[in-house]
Amino acid sequence: MLRLVTALLVAVPLLGGGRLLTGPRTFEEHAAQAVGIWRASGAAQIWRDGFVPVGDLTVMPPEVREQIEHDEEYGWVVAGPLPASPGAGQVRWDDGSAMRVPVIGPVEALQAVSPWPEEWIWPDRHAYPDGEAYKLTGAEFTTIRLETVRGMATVPAWRLHFSNLPGPIDRVAVDQEALDTVKRAVGRHDPGDEQIMGVETRGARRLLVSYEYGTCGGEPLDVVLRVSEQPDVVVLGLDVPSQGGGLCLGTGMGGQGVVELDRPLGDRVVLDAMSGLPVLCLRRAPDACGSRNS
Repeated sequence: MLRLVTALLVAVPLLGGGRLLTGPRTFEEHAAQAVGIWRASGAAQIWRDGFVPVGDLTVMPPEVREQIEHDEEYGWVVAGPLPASPGAGQVRWDDGSAMRVPVIGPVEALQAVSPWPEEWIWPDRHAYPDGEAYKLTGAEFTTIRLETVRGMATVPAWRLHFSNLPGPIDRVAVDQEALDTVKRAVGRHDPGDEQIMGVETRGARRLLVSYEYGTCGGEPLDVVLRVSEQPDVVVLGLDVPSQGGGLCLGTGMGGQGVVELDRPLGDRVVLDAMSGLPVLCLRRAPDACGSRNS
């Protein structure tokens, strides 16, 4: 098995004393629980029939992104009249299917775009010194193209116009807080000290898997990738050697390995055994399984 290990600049508290750092249960037990919850909670139906985005929910021209990165301390200000939210919209997939969805208003879209807490979105254009704020002067309800787990879709969005940015910012308008989401359905997504972070296909039956784990000694451990295959899901996890009992301040480590499946992956979802979530949601598309607050 290929294994590439690199140290991460993260300090984590670890509890040793078991074959798995996160507790005495085996990988098989974690995998069985993940599959059971996935099937019984409604998460599988949401994944199959709901709105689960993969693409970035915020779209902006390169010159806008460059200016925002340069002016990273700028605030965000509502500086003009804005339209009311229509309340609902429609997601239309390229296969002809559609889904009616609740939508947010332009101020909520601005809050989603801004890196600052929502209470820092000021209606007063003079709230920031020396005009150091992006001024939202208008918005229009439109659509954008977005990748989802069900394929490409046309999705409701707000196009936000600023007086002091070189172009508009588009933000998906679907109100994920009001939708059933995979994270809420699964109900548990604390991976502890180990986590499957990414999966790339290397042919129909080979997966290149990225993972993270904690080590007390600061040195790479002989981690073993584990896999459990079901007709509808593939569950991935880690076996991490015991590091003794007691509390230690550990170092986060990262690695990669190749997993061989018994049959082609196909359209099966890949779950992380510890969190119970699709691996897609953990790093590549953190907004996929629900909004940041869900």
